[in-house]
Amino acid sequence: MATDYSEKANNEEIRTRFDNDVERFSNLETGQQTTIDAPLTMELCTEAAKYVNPNAKELLDIGCGAGNYTLKMLSKIPDLNCTLNDLSLPMLKKAKERAGAQTKGNVVTIQDDMRNLDLPEAHFDIVLAAATFHHLRGDADWELVFSKIYKTLKPGGSIWISDLIAHDAAPVSKLFEDKYGAYLETLGGPEYRQKVFDYIAYEDTPRSLNYQLELLKKVGFRATEVLHKNSCFAAFGAIK
Repeated sequence: MATDYSEKANNEEIRTRFDNDVERFSNLETGQQTTIDAPLTMELCTEAAKYVNPNAKELLDIGCGAGNYTLKMLSKIPDLNCTLNDLSLPMLKKAKERAGAQTKGNVVTIQDDMRNLDLPEAHFDIVLAAATFHHLRGDADWELVFSKIYKTLKPGGSIWISDLIAHDAAPVSKLFEDKYGAYLETLGGPEYRQKVFDYIAYEDTPRSLNYQLELLKKVGFRATEVLHKNSCFAAFGAIK
């Protein structure tokens, strides 16, 4: 039986929330405080991209937000051509402004749902996707987006993902839900924990690390790598 996602947030609601939070998401310390190990996973994803594709010229950042991952990538491989995608126009404008100041390459923005992306084949060296795939819903969405990414990467190109994840076994899911809840309480007490859990329940449909690694292989990637996992968050990737 197909899962019913009708009670989940739609694109318009998600876009509006991010439209109104550009400045916070422009600051790694405040924008990513609900993400465990955010500075570490950003470092690992961009470092892995640099090691796998040291001569990269073309970068695609899906769900780029205010551009933090792109800026970190440009600090490691200068003057990349950057293609930035996000639902939120204010986020895209901020990301383009910040990236444009750091690269001599072209900076192109695409305001659209990632499922609608019309991407050139074998064009990008590196794809980054931070805290974005958890907005995908059914299996068809996931396979569509992962297939698009595979096709748009050059042979030898790579994708690096940092995201909220689910767990396949219910007891393990409960373990990490409790641990994440305790972490959130250290940031803002029980009320903050509930606020974050409520918007995750309404907006997000994360999949497990196992699910995503298997899907990356299914759509064609020759190698998958796990860079880091802590509680409900993981950094991982794949090479074409």
